[in-house]
Amino acid sequence: MALEHRIDSLKKRHARIDEMLRQEELRHGADHLALQRLKSLKLILKDEIERLLQDQRVTA
Repeated sequence: MALEHRIDSLKKRHARIDEMLRQEELRHGADHLALQRLKSLKLILKDEIERLLQDQRVTA
């Protein structure tokens, strides 16, 4: 159960980062450094989610 909760929490955070990224992209004069950081964080979260899902499949 703790693993499922962690995965769900990461998915929610990933979705929030995705929305922040979209908003920044739409903003006039978007901050390219902020965009790069958000994209990097989003990718890190995606990788962590995938790793945990793989761990969950292995232990199931």
